[in-house]
Amino acid sequence: MNAPLSLAAQEQIFQAARTFNRYTEQSISDATLHELYELMKWGPTAMNSQPGRFIFLRSAEARQRLAPALSPGNLEKTLAAPVTVIVAQDTQFYEHLPTQFSAYDARPVFENNADAARATAMRNSSLQGAYLIVAARMLGLGAGPMSGFDAAKVDAEFFPDGRCRANFLVNLGYGDPAGNYPRGPPPGLRHRGANPLIARP
Repeated sequence: MNAPLSLAAQEQIFQAARTFNRYTEQSISDATLHELYELMKWGPTAMNSQPGRFIFLRSAEARQRLAPALSPGNLEKTLAAPVTVIVAQDTQFYEHLPTQFSAYDARPVFENNADAARATAMRNSSLQGAYLIVAARMLGLGAGPMSGFDAAKVDAEFFPDGRCRANFLVNLGYGDPAGNYPRGPPPGLRHRGANPLIARP
């Protein structure tokens, strides 16, 4: 049985963590980005489908390619971030299932059902993007996920063959709390309430 993480670790990953809008000038090393991926890749996905694809934009020139697709509120902070990650989904992820999922031949489940493939790619690449954020926090990085962008423009610029599609963006860096907004309260757990968590008797 696994032991619970320390309270300090729990706080670093969840309670004390923030969505950062500003970062220090400290760069993120290649070794840290590799460590980040080596952590997040173990997060579970349906049938080990692993449909997430990740482009790490490290240079100013690379982020300038992204700039025309960004909403005004996300432009400045993205251009200033040390790294921006495009979290994307491989629409033909099922081609890799024979090597990634050995329990049975699951490829036809998605190859012959476009709706199932599309839903699985979206849900599970979203999971993988969340694992990326958790892994970043574990390594002392700050993360700023964003959905304010034109996905069609991102796809045209970075995925011109049409196989992959952008899901969301994440800025990474060593967070500067001076750029944080006031923290709002998280939703609580209520019985049959309007909050996201609903406990049933």
